[in-house]
Amino acid sequence: MVESAPWWGLLIAPALLVLLAVLARAGDALLAAAEAGRPVTVASALRPLVDVPRLLVAQSRRMPAPDVLLWRIGVVTVPAAAVLSVLVVPLGHRTLADLSVGVVWFNAMEVLTWAGLWLAGWGPNAAFSLIGGYRFIAQGLAYELPLMFALITPATGAQSLRVGDIVAAQHGLWFAVWMPLAFVVYLAGVLAFSFLGLFAYPVGTDIAGGVLGEAVGVDRLLLRTGRWLWLTAGSAMAVPLFLGGGEGPGLPAWAWSMLKTLAVLAVLVWARRRLPVIRADRYVELAWVVVLPLTILQALAPALVVLNR
Repeated sequence: MVESAPWWGLLIAPALLVLLAVLARAGDALLAAAEAGRPVTVASALRPLVDVPRLLVAQSRRMPAPDVLLWRIGVVTVPAAAVLSVLVVPLGHRTLADLSVGVVWFNAMEVLTWAGLWLAGWGPNAAFSLIGGYRFIAQGLAYELPLMFALITPATGAQSLRVGDIVAAQHGLWFAVWMPLAFVVYLAGVLAFSFLGLFAYPVGTDIAGGVLGEAVGVDRLLLRTGRWLWLTAGSAMAVPLFLGGGEGPGLPAWAWSMLKTLAVLAVLVWARRRLPVIRADRYVELAWVVVLPLTILQALAPALVVLNR
């Protein structure tokens, strides 16, 4: 049974999200050091944090005729949407907002990232930045429908869009066990809306960093932070959707939620370094011809089970 968290949870949740995102970034830095043959040390893990003070004091880049307002809105939207998405994600048996449409809320916040990243590409009035924004839109059109079916599949199994009801429906058997395709597609979707790993096409090196190319200082810090916040938020949402929420033996429910979130996060960080970046046009073909039909079939499985009860 998921209950509402006290008011101070509004302060704890963003702090916890940032902490997990920092841990994920530190783990990614350790993997990078190992791949480069550098010593895997604490200093290697803290290396990304060294950039933070430098970015905070760096001067903004002045472009000819930028749309500053839309640029700022886009830059802020990406991390803000990630923070808002976790309002419906339970930690153990507590959640900040036990909405009857929690799954829809999470998906709506993820779609906000589309607008945010496109505006961040449009605002600087620079070619490569704009191309990066359009690349994300093209990529989004391909991954969004399979992701929506992956989100709907556990909701169908639980006959509810409330995240707490989805957790309760997994008592005795996790949805990841009998909805494995939806689970995998969901994890791929997390990498996609974080534009990391094989979905880093909008910030590709062939377009000088794309959306991130003209972003310096605080703008760059917010966009980079937003990527990792979304990776963390997506990992946290995988736990109630597919991994039984806070259920587990011997430990408090909140501890199980944290351990499962860290496990999913570790898998995604590892995968993002192992999988090559895929071009949007190739992913569109794969998504519409192969992934989307398979996710529809996967969504039909719990629907048939529910109808035969």
